[in-house]
Amino acid sequence: MKKLKLLITGLGIATFGEANADYALNLSPGVTQLSRDIYDLHMYILWICVAIGVGVYGMMVYSIMHHRKSKGVVPAHFHENTKLEVIWTIIPFVILLAMAIPATKVMIEAYDTSASDMTVKVTGYQWKWRYTYLDNGIDFFSTLDAKSNEARQLGVRSNPEAVPNYLLEVDKPLVIPAGKKVRFLFTAADVIHSWWVPKFGWKKDAIPGYVTDAWTKVEQPGIYRGQCAELCGRDHGFMPIVVDVKSEADYNKWVEAQKAQAQKAVTDAAKTYSMAELMAKGEEVYNASCAGCHMANGEGMQGMFPAIKGSAVATGDLNTHLDVVVKGKGQMMPAFGDSLSPVEIAAVVTYQRNGFGNNKGDLVQPSDVSARN
Repeated sequence: MKKLKLLITGLGIATFGEANADYALNLSPGVTQLSRDIYDLHMYILWICVAIGVGVYGMMVYSIMHHRKSKGVVPAHFHENTKLEVIWTIIPFVILLAMAIPATKVMIEAYDTSASDMTVKVTGYQWKWRYTYLDNGIDFFSTLDAKSNEARQLGVRSNPEAVPNYLLEVDKPLVIPAGKKVRFLFTAADVIHSWWVPKFGWKKDAIPGYVTDAWTKVEQPGIYRGQCAELCGRDHGFMPIVVDVKSEADYNKWVEAQKAQAQKAVTDAAKTYSMAELMAKGEEVYNASCAGCHMANGEGMQGMFPAIKGSAVATGDLNTHLDVVVKGKGQMMPAFGDSLSPVEIAAVVTYQRNGFGNNKGDLVQPSDVSARN
């Protein structure tokens, strides 16, 4: 009996204690007025449904218990009761009206992207996001961070708990200002993805060949995380979303820093690099962009993704190798000409041709990459 009490106590703590916070089933109110309006609508509709359920099932139970044959009740026989038909027509109509009016109001609010302060185009790729700021030209890709990627590649040999925000961290978060209405345009370059940050209260599909839109206005600075919500391929679970909401002053500093970085990238592309510099940079780029398919050890995945180690591409004609990386090949090998800079492509191709025991001795400069675009 004592053990049973301890078991019941333990289950109670797990259900209503700390564990309950980790396994919440309901929507959360979110961090925007729109998300709170959606949450309020959800709860309003939920309680109407609960009241209908209680009424219907209560009436059924009452009828079964008090009008059963064993009590001698004789069923009534009637046809075309006008009063009853009016009642069961009016009541559902009123209920639907009570649901439709607030739902329509929230729907109009959710789709109203007018009077926005800025616009960000979001493009889904397998398996990363591209953010293009249409107002100031900032453009970058956001992918799973290197630590999470390394831990998931190692599988049982890694300790994911030692990685902060495992599988929920990116190399470059989307940055937006607090208190500003941000309009998003969504599309995709390959397959259907879905951009979802739960705290914003909505998700939006990114569909190749179509452009859809949505908006948000986050009141307070903070980090907000999400994930792709549409099964989009093998690494669907490894394309998280991180939104860094900054104060307006900090956001303006970030914009200036991005512009300076873009200018530096132009200067870097004109430089000549040593083998050591390219190998170091190439390993970094490979782990972030290539290891997800070709594996960290360059041995690929049999039957799915070819090895880099000893491959005909990495040890064959250099221009063919550059074209495969820049322009892609078939359905499985994406083009990196847009997502990686000339310096990064030069570095990763140099790394692939000289790492993993390939030892080709080829040195690729950014100018060689620019010539292939």
